[in-house]
Amino acid sequence: MAVHIKKGDTVQIIAGDHKGATGRVLRVIPEKNKVVVQGHNIAKKHVRPSRKNPQGGRINVEQPIHMSNVLPLNTKTSKGSRIRYRQFEDGSKKRIATDGTEIGVVRRAK
Repeated sequence: MAVHIKKGDTVQIIAGDHKGATGRVLRVIPEKNKVVVQGHNIAKKHVRPSRKNPQGGRINVEQPIHMSNVLPLNTKTSKGSRIRYRQFEDGSKKRIATDGTEIGVVRRAK
């Protein structure tokens, strides 16, 4: 599956328990086709006491979501949008939403 989402993108979740929610991508895991979205798909993790966490206990951890369940957020419409890539004559390549709004630069001009 093509990786159409980058770290730092704002995405909309389109399936699952958090359907309709938006958040920022913290991490992309291309080997498993998953992304970690800030503040969503949270699970409890039990940790032992350590120097980092002297009390131990339960902490909240964001779990990965499959890439097919998120769409990059279109800033113009504030909704998730499919994207395509456009290469320009100067050698730059940009991500373009289906309505023509520029979402981000993939490769800069030389």
